[in-house]
Amino acid sequence: RFGDGPELADELLHLVLEGKKTATCWDAAEGLKGAEVGKPWAVKNSAGDIRCVLETVELTQRRFDEVDAQFASDEGEDDRTLASWRAAHEAYFTRNGGFAPDMLLNCERFRLVQIVGEGAER
Repeated sequence: RFGDGPELADELLHLVLEGKKTATCWDAAEGLKGAEVGKPWAVKNSAGDIRCVLETVELTQRRFDEVDAQFASDEGEDDRTLASWRAAHEAYFTRNGGFAPDMLLNCERFRLVQIVGEGAER
């Protein structure tokens, strides 16, 4: 699942299914979480149902303060600006153990391979 709670998980999944979200990131201190370029992975909704399969197409590390406007837009959230990305992600990382402007992030781009379940078109 994406996010740190059921509401955010479903919101971010919806953005993926709409084609708006094609990237994500997490604190590099958490490791790679199994991410690997070319590797498919399943995304679940808040109920624990698999809703889609994604494939990692890029995996890089950047400091929080080095994330650019294109990556922020690719995350697909809010108004897709760098300013809104920074505000939302600072709040997220603060809630989840700590934030620093120079914290290292794993930044992943992915492609939607298959939609699973309700309304599966692909």
